[in-house]
Amino acid sequence: MTKTSCMLGMVLGVVLCAGHSLAAEPADIEKFVKARIEIGEMMTNYFKGGAGYGEGQRPSQEHMQQMGADINAKLTALLAKRDLTLDEYRKRSPEVFADDAAVKHYLSEHPDLKQRYEALPLDRMGRGGSTGRGY
Repeated sequence: MTKTSCMLGMVLGVVLCAGHSLAAEPADIEKFVKARIEIGEMMTNYFKGGAGYGEGQRPSQEHMQQMGADINAKLTALLAKRDLTLDEYRKRSPEVFADDAAVKHYLSEHPDLKQRYEALPLDRMGRGGSTGRGY
């Protein structure tokens, strides 16, 4: 019985510590929400009006690579203002945005940001579907 109690205590301790470490810090929530808004607005402006490739025509592979490099450069510069790298943002944003209650609480305290956040395309920002890259 003592062995079982000890093991149960250790397992619960690990679970509680893991749960506590997954909670996003308020400073992280602010940083990542603002970054997501800026990224969404930048991407919307980037693709506004389309590229005019014609009906059903896709850009060439070379042009797609150039666009990807251009977008990554713009994202890198945008995230640098928030002391984030592109890799760090991609790695940590799912964890930060998983704390939906904290994100909603932060947005409720900042109505101007909430309005901009809610205006973002749902399917491209990782909030309403799985088709976007999750920026």
